[in-house]
Amino acid sequence: MKREVDLKEISDGKLYGINDMVKADCGDCKGCFACCQGMGESVVLDPLDCFRITQNLSCTLEELLGTELELNVVDGIVLPNLRMKGDGEKCGFLNQEGRCKIHSFRPGICRLFPLGRVYEDEDFRYFLQVHECKMENRTKVKVRKWIDTPDTKRYEAFVRDWHFFLKGLERKIEEKGDQAFANQVSLYVLKQFYLTPYDGSQDFYDQFGKRLEAASLL
Repeated sequence: MKREVDLKEISDGKLYGINDMVKADCGDCKGCFACCQGMGESVVLDPLDCFRITQNLSCTLEELLGTELELNVVDGIVLPNLRMKGDGEKCGFLNQEGRCKIHSFRPGICRLFPLGRVYEDEDFRYFLQVHECKMENRTKVKVRKWIDTPDTKRYEAFVRDWHFFLKGLERKIEEKGDQAFANQVSLYVLKQFYLTPYDGSQDFYDQFGKRLEAASLL
């Protein structure tokens, strides 16, 4: 989700790489789940997020839509996001104690928080959102350890490719200025990258790469 903000206002003024130390460690949150409620439609899921969730819960994306997940327009394209539920607007994957039921396969945005990403020159760096996390006295942790994702080199390549693919589609939608075309793009993206199941016995990144290559003709 694109944010038009000045990094100087929301960060510590530094940009980080995967092997840098950053003051993000919340000490296992210690009962706090402030970042798991009231997030609106902001926790947007990429194809890897949905693959992990559906594989680990042994279900389809369709089964989760309308319950824990929902669809919304993000920069002109319909994408899935975590659904906030109830009076407290809490994530549907929280248990009664406010702990994440899918923590080991939680979405990338959840893994990243309170870090964010800034994209430029066909790449990205990480930054620390200094006003977002409610926990005080956070300690330093290596970015690689914090995002807790295997094979970070391939993961970062996936994040980069997915981001710039969507940005390319966004530009095409803006150039066309045609809602019918925007709807067509959204349906294609949902079917190609989310609703058509990935083979859980095969490498996700290889499967995603083939789908991305096919989508380059869109």
